[in-house]
Amino acid sequence: MRPPPALALAALCLLALPAAVAAAYFGLTGREVLTPFPGLDTAATPARGGAHLKQCDLLKLSRRQKQLCRREPGLAETLQDAAHLSLLECQFQLRHERWNCSLEGRTGLLKRGFKETAFLYAVSSAALTHTLARACSAGRMERCTCDDSPGLESRQAWQWGVCGDNLKYSTKFLSNFLGPKRGSKDLRARADAHNTHVGIKAVKSGLRTTCKCHGVSGSCAVRTCWKQLSPFRETGQALKLRYDSAVKVSSATNEALGRLELWAPARPGSPTKGLAPRSGDLVYMEDSPSFCRPSKYSPGTAGRVCSREVSCSSLCCGRGYDTQSRLVAFSCHCQVQWCCYVECQQCVQEELVYTCKH
Repeated sequence: MRPPPALALAALCLLALPAAVAAAYFGLTGREVLTPFPGLDTAATPARGGAHLKQCDLLKLSRRQKQLCRREPGLAETLQDAAHLSLLECQFQLRHERWNCSLEGRTGLLKRGFKETAFLYAVSSAALTHTLARACSAGRMERCTCDDSPGLESRQAWQWGVCGDNLKYSTKFLSNFLGPKRGSKDLRARADAHNTHVGIKAVKSGLRTTCKCHGVSGSCAVRTCWKQLSPFRETGQALKLRYDSAVKVSSATNEALGRLELWAPARPGSPTKGLAPRSGDLVYMEDSPSFCRPSKYSPGTAGRVCSREVSCSSLCCGRGYDTQSRLVAFSCHCQVQWCCYVECQQCVQEELVYTCKH
């Protein structure tokens, strides 16, 4: 059996931790109510000494990756944050799909070349890139700080509260952490590396310049600018679009370089016979199973909550769906009271819930 790929997922819980440990530790099966992970946007003091080393030991990393983790206080927590972020975003983006990012001990999917696997690689590498950059600017990593924007010293950035996300350090460290690419004869390795790069590229595309004015009454006599990443939800949405238009590839020999290359069939109406996939395309090699019934890849869709207008037809795989009503309480008739709070009444309304039949 081919060993698990050691790219972005090896750094995260998808392959860095055994599936059973990941499910117990992170508590994510694809069926929970989505809640933000509290540690992503808050500064925290990195664990030091024995605590830091123990956290590195809990992650199933390669020997080289574990050495890097031990030398970088704060990295273990950052990897854990990235795992949470990737799984939550994957779960959200695929909430209307038959496979909704639920592993539940079925990690066999990670060893296949499905479209879903491609999305996992992309969203995982994106989450790691994003979280590392944010951890630097939040002061959670010892060996990096704010982004090195021209004319903006780190001390000045901290003073003004405009510490930029250090994407430059993040991508450089990630390249070193994931290590060199495997042999060019391994088509699956090339596809994994391609999809990993798509995730990193999606984060880079969301980098924006933000400015803050300083002066009397906001006169903007002095303006400080820094680099800031877009919210990860926007990155997830961009990758979901790539998932929807993913390209199935095969291999072709590049005679000039003497190695296998990814090769995509010609698009409908195109005069060419085929070409290499674009750098922003997610690529896959195998058609996905239906995911309708429980299998080694999926728990199936029975009992899944669906939207009658959006997803029930596809999710329920022709089995139909059950309809239940429930009462939902919510705040209503809110008014601003002097001074200074909002007073609301509690209202109740009936809501219909649709679940796929068994």
